[in-house]
Amino acid sequence: MMRRFLLLYATQKGQAKAIAEEICEQAVSHGFSADLHCISESDKYDLKTETDPLVVVVSTTGTGDPPDAARKFVKEIHDKTLPVDFFAHLRYGLLGLGDSEYTYFCNGGRIIDKRLQELGARHFYDTGHADDCVGLELVVEPWIAGLWAALTKHFRSREPEEMSRALPAASDASLRTDPVKPELLRIESQVELLRLDDSRRKDSVVFEQNAANSGHPNALLENAESSLTHSVPPLSQASLSIPASPPEYLQVHLQESHGQMESQASVTSSDPIFQVPISKAVQLTTNDAIKTTLLVELDISKTDFSCQPGDAFNVICPNSDSEVQSLLQRLQLADKKDHCVHLKIKADAKKKAAALPQHIPERCSLQFVLTWCLEIRTIPKKAFLRALVDYTSDSAEKRRLQELCSKQGAADYSRFVRDACACLLDLLLAFPSCHPPLSLLLEHLPKLQPRPYSCASSSLFHPGKLHFVFNIVEFLSSTTTVVLRKGVCTGWLAAMVAPVLQPDTRASLADSGRGPAPEISISPRTANFFHLPNDPSAPIIMVGPGTGIAPFIGFLQHREKLQEKHPDGNFGAMWLFFGCRHKDRDYLFREELRHFLKCGILTHLKVSFSRDGLLGEEEAPTKYVQDNIQLYGKQVARILLHENGSIYVCGDAKNMAKDVNDALVEIISSENGAGKLEAMKTLATLKEEKRYLQDIWS
Repeated sequence: MMRRFLLLYATQKGQAKAIAEEICEQAVSHGFSADLHCISESDKYDLKTETDPLVVVVSTTGTGDPPDAARKFVKEIHDKTLPVDFFAHLRYGLLGLGDSEYTYFCNGGRIIDKRLQELGARHFYDTGHADDCVGLELVVEPWIAGLWAALTKHFRSREPEEMSRALPAASDASLRTDPVKPELLRIESQVELLRLDDSRRKDSVVFEQNAANSGHPNALLENAESSLTHSVPPLSQASLSIPASPPEYLQVHLQESHGQMESQASVTSSDPIFQVPISKAVQLTTNDAIKTTLLVELDISKTDFSCQPGDAFNVICPNSDSEVQSLLQRLQLADKKDHCVHLKIKADAKKKAAALPQHIPERCSLQFVLTWCLEIRTIPKKAFLRALVDYTSDSAEKRRLQELCSKQGAADYSRFVRDACACLLDLLLAFPSCHPPLSLLLEHLPKLQPRPYSCASSSLFHPGKLHFVFNIVEFLSSTTTVVLRKGVCTGWLAAMVAPVLQPDTRASLADSGRGPAPEISISPRTANFFHLPNDPSAPIIMVGPGTGIAPFIGFLQHREKLQEKHPDGNFGAMWLFFGCRHKDRDYLFREELRHFLKCGILTHLKVSFSRDGLLGEEEAPTKYVQDNIQLYGKQVARILLHENGSIYVCGDAKNMAKDVNDALVEIISSENGAGKLEAMKTLATLKEEKRYLQDIWS
């Protein structure tokens, strides 16, 4: 007899959904039936009357918010009129996904977890916090593995006699009567070396292959160096526990098209899409700067698109054309790139609740799908590697793919796939005997996500225009051969603006007058919060090194126009902590900042140069913005603690945002004469009051 549990997911980019679907697939082999729904589908479940256990998988978006799909749910459960025993009948387990590079790690899951507890719900299985910074699978896999014992114990405690009759003979581990405490009960993201016995997993297949005695000519010697394609002992000689191959469910038919042409408008989006021309592009850095920074101006005058300072918006971008062509060649589908892709669910599909991917439009060409719909640069998950095993003919290559998706090969997967940012094309080039069907790619490659950018202008200052700023991302990919790659979106934008690109002359921007303007597609972001305070008399502190200065240029432009309109108005102080490497190479918006300072719009400008020493008129005794913040700690503390001021942080999450947060903790601790824990609570309060705001990225 199958035991039902309710399985909800809240996803932003598809990872939580994929994990929930994996739980759903595994459930059957463990004697359970998962009732799977997106958390937004409130018409399909009712927690108020739910009697079966609940399992929730929740991702985190922005700087610590629940996914867009969960916003309505979170709002409803935070209704202050709900009694404290509203969910007293509910027993649940929650898996949160996050990235520890951000200050509020796994906060999407924590918000829901905390509120469910406040309303009387209780855990039947401890919460897991998976960290995308070190690899979600380090926590996800053992958390799922331990879920079945927890569910078994829950049902046995609720209906002991019925469960006794229903359960088949099982191992001692699955019939344990002590409180369920899998090896990683209070799983936290920092745990990287996991040792969990997978022997009782019914969906695993054990491959016993020994490279030393396999007779294959490529068997590695113990002192050889491991790589993406080769392993060394002990892994090369280990027995492997690998997951069962994920069930295939898509049937693909390529049909010759009849000349229909797709456009960017064919891209699926829950938000309205606007096609707008690029009216200007300026290089803000010198040619010898370490990073190239561009400012792009969009003409939105003929649309109803609106953007206020601090807002972010999405740029809809394609994959690299050269990478798409290489992938088509490798899949031996180059001659069918213009064929129309028709999808349907296989008649014998074993995947539960199999559905056509919503991000692939009907009646579009194969080239369009690979260019605009699929994230071909995504790092393949272990489930994808496992699926590729079945389409690999060479025994050594098959073994290596098995290792990379196995429990025993977790370290190699992290080193050669995850940390190396290997993509599908890298794997197909590294394993030439692997020939997956197109359907497998469409099942496993996620939707190509639009890229968010901060608005770097005010509509009061630049009517009908929208500015944004970005670094052209460049990195070396060396999975098989060393290749210089550019960011999916920034590389494409750089090529798009090349015809109208101007050097930064520090003069006012003027139309270049070169040919027709290229166009791009943009869409609004639904959860914008990074705005100037409603009270213009409140002081603000802006922290934005590098391109993190973008929204603050919009703030300053907006404030200048407001002060022109209300010359007798009461406007609070504006502090800006900016940082870059070199004063003469990448000091972004230097002339504009001097103008704002001279006009009194910007009351304090503190600049750090991390690669320069002391410099003339604008000396930089500090290397980083957090150093300057500490240097002016008394003023910062006064603004935040006594003047109802706000602090805005924009830029890199991995180092800068954390270091700024640590600096604020030290400042508040010192000024209040309290411990760091109290200072952290103060910052948490500021965040709740929307007076400590972050717009950060990794």
